Amino acid sequence: MAKCPYCKQTLTLEKTKRETGEFPEEVHKEVVGFIKKEIMYSCPHCDAVLGFSFFPGGLTTGRP
Repeated sequence: MAKCPYCKQTLTLEKTKRETGEFPEEVHKEVVGFIKKEIMYSCPHCDAVLGFSFFPGGLTTGRP
């Protein structure tokens, strides 16, 4: 398992069911944008930013 470089807690990229608490160690993923999607990943335990990424989305590629 991966660990947060800041708080050393276990992390995973599994799909979440956060409402039920089934995957409390999942990395938080925030997506913004319409044409260009920008994503920020953060630790669910200490809220430290783990990284950023982007991809073309929306009308350009048909991806949500």
